[in-house]
Amino acid sequence: MRFLSRRDLLRDTAVGAAAATVAATVGGCAAEEAEHQRAEPPDPDTVLLRQLIADKERIIGLYASAPSAKLLPFKRRHEAHLAELRRRLPPAARGAGASATPGPSGGAAAPSASGTPAPEPRASLRSLRAAERKAADSRPRQAEGASPALAQLVASIGACEAAHAVALARPL
Repeated sequence: MRFLSRRDLLRDTAVGAAAATVAATVGGCAAEEAEHQRAEPPDPDTVLLRQLIADKERIIGLYASAPSAKLLPFKRRHEAHLAELRRRLPPAARGAGASATPGPSGGAAAPSASGTPAPEPRASLRSLRAAERKAADSRPRQAEGASPALAQLVASIGACEAAHAVALARPL
């Protein structure tokens, strides 16, 4: 059996400690690098803004298909909401997830047998009122997790939508 001298023991301990430090440093860098490579979770306000923008595009499409010119002020208010929502969307998020205004069904018109898009069905006052009510009803829940500034905007939009639902219940 071989015994180590005190000097050999100290030297081996120092070498082992240095190797452990190097391994920890390299491992830490690798862990840091892997952490940077993971995608950051999306900002909750950005996710909400995209959802609100899609909602507004859908309802604007409904108003675009409505038969009455008396509904133009309602549509314009939604367009103003949409412009403000888009303005608040971070620049990096503007290209991703942004879309053109879809038709009333929430998407592009399905092509007909001839290959041209089929006309969207006209929205009735009843369907507009239901869409406004549904949108207004969803706003308090959406505002709960939003930043204070966005929550205030969401609440204001919801109040406008609720007023629209009431106005659409009366003769135009």
